[in-house]
Amino acid sequence: MANRSKMSTKRKFVADGVFFAELNELLTRELAEDGYAGVEVRTTPHRTEIIIRATQTQNVLGEKGQRIRELTSVVQKRFDFADGAVELYAERVQNKGLCAQAQAESLKFKLLAGLAVRRACYGVVRFVMEASAKGCEVIVSGKLRGQRAKAMKFGDGYMIKTGHASQVYTDMAVRHVALRQGMIGIRVSIMLPHDPKGIMGPKIPLDDVVTILEPKEEPSPESILQAQQAAEAAAAAAQAAALQAQLLAQQQAEAAPAPVEPSMTAGF
Repeated sequence: MANRSKMSTKRKFVADGVFFAELNELLTRELAEDGYAGVEVRTTPHRTEIIIRATQTQNVLGEKGQRIRELTSVVQKRFDFADGAVELYAERVQNKGLCAQAQAESLKFKLLAGLAVRRACYGVVRFVMEASAKGCEVIVSGKLRGQRAKAMKFGDGYMIKTGHASQVYTDMAVRHVALRQGMIGIRVSIMLPHDPKGIMGPKIPLDDVVTILEPKEEPSPESILQAQQAAEAAAAAAQAAALQAQLLAQQQAEAAPAPVEPSMTAGF
């Protein structure tokens, strides 16, 4: 990461992808119990900012910020950053019911605690739908009961799976749970609601949503005719008043006495 300026464009994009993947894997394993919900990397000319999204930010920061400093030191040494060239921040998730990664982690720990699969999945689906989501789908696959592996699907609401809308509106997360009988796979998909402000969901409306506006009130022909007549009468009155004022000024100018020359008043 320290020699990024000397890389070609292709190598730089590959290095950025590898850096993000390894960083995400590290934080997923380290902050799983703290509601880890993703990471965002912002690169500036002077330093690299890493924003960790989690539901329990206080646990991410640690006592007096000790844990976040330890994570910063690990990232700095692993990726060969200079001193002060990388900063880690913790950001709280606005609505954890609309975050697929947070719900996948929650379901993972419910299964590890020994809760029944069906009950745990329906609890996650209900929690997501109560958080104003448009739809939710949870798929759990593996050796759930017995030696035969199978997949169970739980869903509610509306879910788009194809097209550009699925990329914009669907939040998806995958987790693996190592249970006693074997590895269990979890996939949580959440259909986000439309939000014009872009806080709870995407700003872009769906393509098939049609908004019908209320028609404007059209004035009747009688009211239009009356308005035209009133405007014509007002214009005629203004014209008559201007003409009368002009005539009055002309009469006052004619009635005024003529100025007397000084030579005539002296008697010459």
